[in-house]
Amino acid sequence: MIENNSIPEHRIFMRRCLELATSGLGYVAPNPLVGAVLVYNNEIIGEGFHRKYGEAHAEVNAIRMVADQSKLEKSTMYVNLEPCAHMGKTPPCTDLIIEKNIPRVVVGTSDPNSIVAGKGIQKLKQAGVDVIANVLTEECRELNKRFFTYHEKKRPYIILKWAQTSDGFMDLVRKPAEPVGVNWISNSLSRKLVHKWRAEEQAILTGTNTILYDDPELTVRLWEGNSPLRIIIDRNLCIPKSANVFDNSVATIVFNEKTGKVNGKTEFFKLKHDNSIGQILEILYTREILSVLVEGGKQIFEYLIRNKLWDEARIFIGEKKFKKGLKAPAIDTAIRDTEKILSDELIIYRNL
Repeated sequence: MIENNSIPEHRIFMRRCLELATSGLGYVAPNPLVGAVLVYNNEIIGEGFHRKYGEAHAEVNAIRMVADQSKLEKSTMYVNLEPCAHMGKTPPCTDLIIEKNIPRVVVGTSDPNSIVAGKGIQKLKQAGVDVIANVLTEECRELNKRFFTYHEKKRPYIILKWAQTSDGFMDLVRKPAEPVGVNWISNSLSRKLVHKWRAEEQAILTGTNTILYDDPELTVRLWEGNSPLRIIIDRNLCIPKSANVFDNSVATIVFNEKTGKVNGKTEFFKLKHDNSIGQILEILYTREILSVLVEGGKQIFEYLIRNKLWDEARIFIGEKKFKKGLKAPAIDTAIRDTEKILSDELIIYRNL
């Protein structure tokens, strides 16, 4: 796709849209992150972003902010994603733009959702609106990487996260009969960052042994935000009812091969065939889960890596050395980015 970046002010105002849109992360899914800016005589007179799923879209919030509504007829609207043209939780944004006689709309990228997919731009053009598309397209796609992956690949955006020692181990060798306890590799600041990540994603996934060994809560406690849907793979229902994940504080799905029932906020979902991960991803897709943060165990990581069912990996390298234990998975792709977090090193990979 050829980007339309020839006019500098288009890039400036589109970047402001992206800044605004980021504020909705963790609150708008399964909707995309969208920011909108209204410009009159090269000055911003209104701006807004999609704040929460089911509430007003960015374009509506930006229009509402404009004190002198008569200026809209000589203004340009910037929005990082194509305005919707269908009736959903809220009315079509294209209708409001046309009603307010906004003469020009600059769009970052088209919407991959089949119910929009060019229809918003087409509707605006048919109403006589001057539409300039594909401004900072790559940046706009990156912001909504979860949304684009969900609609284009028909599965959630999958983030792998683990911590490993400086000599490459992610855990000591442990047995279910041994006392439960967390064996921390990363430092306290890194763990706080993980809670921030949890608040940004719709779901968090782990397996039986992680629950048996560490008894995690898999919630957001060290950061402000919503706790994700807890997804647990426990084929034979080995996890005791006393485990923290069964506290009914957060919606939880336990995928297993034994039973299907609901107990409060906890749903036990019986799998139908051996390809459990594939089936789970299909179910999450139908339930409009755009993103999953995977926090173990090793078999899950290796399956997802081997089958190229991952989009991003965030790996903490701690100072500890185990010398022996459970080897961390290997990722055969170039490092995207690195960051120092006190004594830890955070390595980011992308599966492009």
